Amino acid sequence: MGAQRNHGSAACKRVDEGITRVFQVLGKRWNGQIVAVLVERPAYFADLRRAIPGISERMLSDRLAELGAAGLVLREVDEGPPLRVSYRLTEAGAALEPALRMLGEWAMAHLPDAAPCPGLEQDRPSPAQA
Repeated sequence: MGAQRNHGSAACKRVDEGITRVFQVLGKRWNGQIVAVLVERPAYFADLRRAIPGISERMLSDRLAELGAAGLVLREVDEGPPLRVSYRLTEAGAALEPALRMLGEWAMAHLPDAAPCPGLEQDRPSPAQA
């Protein structure tokens, strides 16, 4: 008949639900990059915008609100003057750091054709200089 199973359907469902929930949040464009920046340090809105080339202010604002609703990012208002808003990871958000690091290492090993970050090539010596 069909292929043999070595585990119950409940185990498949648990894994699928967890992975599905992760990618519903981190799979959205920009969310992974935002979390990756905030893993390094808390940041002001303008700093996040500069750190993530191509993201619009509106999209950054929307994504930060989503990440906040998911319990990963905390918004803090620094009373001025001037009034500034900073963002940092919650404990749950900070717990993503090992997984993000591993994904980055995996990408370097298995996605070698990915374009480098802008400006990265000018920091590296060319093969002829090495």
